[in-house]
Amino acid sequence: MSIANEAELIGMQKVSEAVAYTLKEMINYAKIGMTTKDLDEYGATILSDFGAKSASHLTYGFPGWTCISVDNEFCHGIPSSERVLKDGDLINIDVSAELNGYWADNGGSFIVGKYINQHQKLVDVSKAILEKAINNIKGGVRIADIGFLMETEAKKKGFKVIKNLGGHGVGRSLHKEPDELMNYRNRFDKRRFKKNSVVAIETFISTDSTMAVELKDGWTMVGNKGGYMAQHEHTILITDGKPVILTQVNEILN
Repeated sequence: MSIANEAELIGMQKVSEAVAYTLKEMINYAKIGMTTKDLDEYGATILSDFGAKSASHLTYGFPGWTCISVDNEFCHGIPSSERVLKDGDLINIDVSAELNGYWADNGGSFIVGKYINQHQKLVDVSKAILEKAINNIKGGVRIADIGFLMETEAKKKGFKVIKNLGGHGVGRSLHKEPDELMNYRNRFDKRRFKKNSVVAIETFISTDSTMAVELKDGWTMVGNKGGYMAQHEHTILITDGKPVILTQVNEILN
C-alpha cells in the first residue's frame, strides 16, 4: 500500500509492532524439547493480546497461527504436537497479522541450542543480505537491482537463492502490489520501488536448492535439491532515503 496520511502510518506501525514483538518473543521462548505447536500457541496468545489476527490463518486457512519450519523445511511449516525441537535445529518462524484493517509480515531463522549442525553461517549471511538490501532501497530504485544485489551477495558467500519465493507489498491485505520482490535479477522487471509504499522484503538463502517445492500436506515447502534455507523478513516503509523499518522491534538483525 501507499501511505497517504498519518492515520494510515499509525495503523501500519501498530500492526507491525504486533507481529514484530510476537516474533521476538517466540524466538526467545523456543527451547529444546518444546513442540512447534507449543511455540505456535504461545505466539497466538501474544497476537491476541494485541488484538491482532493471524494473517495466514485468516487469509488462507493455514492450519496454525504462525508458520514454523524446522531443518530441511524451507517455509510454511505447519505447527505440530509431533515435532519436537532438538539441539542444533535450524528454525524459521514467519509471523503475519491483521489489526484494524492493516496487515504486516515478518520472519526470521535461528538456531535453537548449540550450533552443532553448521547452520550459523547460513543464518548470518541471510541477515547480512537483508540488511544490505534494505539499506539500498529507496524510491526510484529498480526492484530487479535489489534482487541482483541479494543473489550476488549470496553467491559471494557460497550460497544460492530460491527463485520462486519473494517479498511483496503489504498493507491493506497480506499480499499487495508490488508482488514478486525476488532474490535475483529479473532483467524483464522494469518496476521501481515507490516512495511512501510499504513492502515486506525478505531473503531466501539456500545451501543447495534454487527452487522450493510443496509437500503433500499442501503447505510445507522444501528444496528441490534438498539442503537448508534461511529467511529473514522486515516490513518497511520506503522513503527518499533509508527505509523506515516498521518491524524493527523484532531485533532479527541483531
